[in-house]
Formats: sequence, C-alpha cells, structure tokens
Amino acid sequence: MRAAYYETNGAAREVLRVGEVETPQPGRGEVRVRLAVSGVNPSDVKSRAGLTRKIAFPRVIPHSDGAGEIEQVGEGVSPSRVGERVWVWNGQWRRPFGTAAASIVLPSEQAVPLPAHIGMETGACLGIPAYTACQAVLLTGIADGSTVLIAAGAGAVGHYAIQFAKKRKATVITTVSAPAKAEIARQAGADHVIDYKREDVGERVMAVTGKRGVDAVIEVDLAANARLLPDVLAPNGVVAIYGSGAPAASIPFQFLLQNSITMKFLFVYLMPPEQRARATAEITRMLEGGELVHNVAQSFELGDIVAAHEAVPVTKPSQIRSRSRAKMALRTRPQWGRFRGLFSPPPSLEIS
Repeated sequence: MRAAYYETNGAAREVLRVGEVETPQPGRGEVRVRLAVSGVNPSDVKSRAGLTRKIAFPRVIPHSDGAGEIEQVGEGVSPSRVGERVWVWNGQWRRPFGTAAASIVLPSEQAVPLPAHIGMETGACLGIPAYTACQAVLLTGIADGSTVLIAAGAGAVGHYAIQFAKKRKATVITTVSAPAKAEIARQAGADHVIDYKREDVGERVMAVTGKRGVDAVIEVDLAANARLLPDVLAPNGVVAIYGSGAPAASIPFQFLLQNSITMKFLFVYLMPPEQRARATAEITRMLEGGELVHNVAQSFELGDIVAAHEAVPVTKPSQIRSRSRAKMALRTRPQWGRFRGLFSPPPSLEIS
C-alpha cells in the first residue's frame, strides 16, 4: 500500500518519504480501515521533528487521526462492520503505523461510526481536537449558569470547546487574535469574544461577569497565560490545561492557594476509558444531530505531506504560542485529491 513515513527525526522535507509499504492485516479484535483522509495535528509535526519525543521504531507512518471505511475485520469483530464509515483516534499513539497511509489496522473500538452526512475530511479532523475539547469541558464541571473562559476560540480545540460548553448552557467568553478569528468563534456560539491583541483580557472578563470572574478557564498555553489567572478567575474556580508553549511554567501560587483554585491537566492520548466513552457518545450525538460546526483549514494530497507539515507552524516548544489554528487534512486516495491539517484549523491529507 502507499504511505508516507520517516525513519529518523528531522525537518519535514529532509525525512518524510512517500512509497510502498506492506499492507497490514487485522488481528483479533482489530479492524483494517481503508483511509480516505488523514488529519494532521501539531503533535504529529512535533513528534516527527523530535521536539516532544524521539522516534521509537525503525519506521513511522505519522498521524493519529483519520477517516475512511472498514474493509476487513479480525477474529472477534462482527463482519457487519465491513463497509462501515468511521473516524479513528490514537492511530499512531505508541504504535509505528498511523493514518498517513492507504490503510490502518487498529483495535475495533478506535474506529468510531461516522454519520452518513458527515464528510470524510471532517471525520479525519475530529480525534485529537474534539476529544481534547470535550474532556476539558467535562473536567471543568461547567453547567447551566456557569461562565467559562476558553483560550483561542478559533483554534481547533477551542472551537469545539465553545460548542461543548454551550451544549451545557454555560456562558462562554473566548479570546482570539484577529477580527476574522472572532467571527469563527462567534459562529461556534461564543457569547463574548475578546481580541487579546487589542483589548485587556482581564478588564473585559470582569466587565462581562460583573467583577465576579469566571468559574472555569480552558487553557492552551499555560506558560504564556498563567499570569492572567488572577485577573479572570472567581474563587473556587477550575483551570483545565491541555497545552503550554514552554516545558516549564510559572504560576501565581499565592492567588491559586488563597482562592482554592483547582488546576487539572489533560493529555488526550491517555484519556481514561470512562471519559473516552462519554466523550465519544456526546460527539456522536452532536454529529448525528448536526449540532457541531467544523473548521478544517487546508487540504493536501498524500504526496504533498511535506507541504502539509510545513503548513503547521511549529518549531521549538518555547516558540509555540496560543495562536489559533484549524485542523489540516491529508487525502489518502487519488480520487479525493487532498490532505487537510489541524492547527489553525489544521490541514488534512488525501490518501492515494
């Protein structure tokens, strides 16, 4: 089968290759998915570059997210799943073979049914951002009457987090860096949008909340934004953190202690099974009901995977900021023609 791969860490154009590799066969409890689109996340790009972890296998086919159709099942999986449209998650987590290929084999539960009216490109860009957003909202415990501040509301995770928070009837405040991104956040349902480059975030939050502060914060860059927490959080508030622009962060300890603030960190790859099941059910219900607005950015063919990776502006961890990016997708089959990714929104890859 055709696949993109790398055998050492490094710059995209130096290490990424596209060629023929052996087609995998499903084992017990597994399915083989004929992929149509592969989603590209910042974590995929950082892993390839060796910024967050070094290559652990002789060859790696990148990307954790994707969408396609089940073409073969292993022992113990119902044959009725053959032909099912699905989106997949954790494709390359602790495994050498991800979704930047014609097919992928993975446990049956990691292939989630995709409603007929949802496109493959959208399905390929659900995994990491939608699960992260849903888990973050779950961890904050927000509900009807709560107010939440979501960083980077036009980004892949923030965009979904707005929608999951509104589903719980919370009041949503979000930050963006440009007027065009403000419109994206409003389309997702944000009640109040703050352009942090032109406005004082703390002042706006206090004006919106009557000087009370928010009940929760969903944060993409703790290192950059921890200093803002005293300006926006109410006592007994919760901070759900899924990212940081630097490996170490300074926090306002005295404020956090004296206001009984709870800080919760989440790493979507290790999402507890009960939270994963709950999130999967919620995402599926909202997809079926047409309640989710999606934000897929660019689209590339599999042969253009270098361009797709370079479209996700990640260099060193210390240089990553809370810039909102949508997801990208990579088309894995020629008749589809492209690849999409996930950072501002991210791109996607079309597999051929």
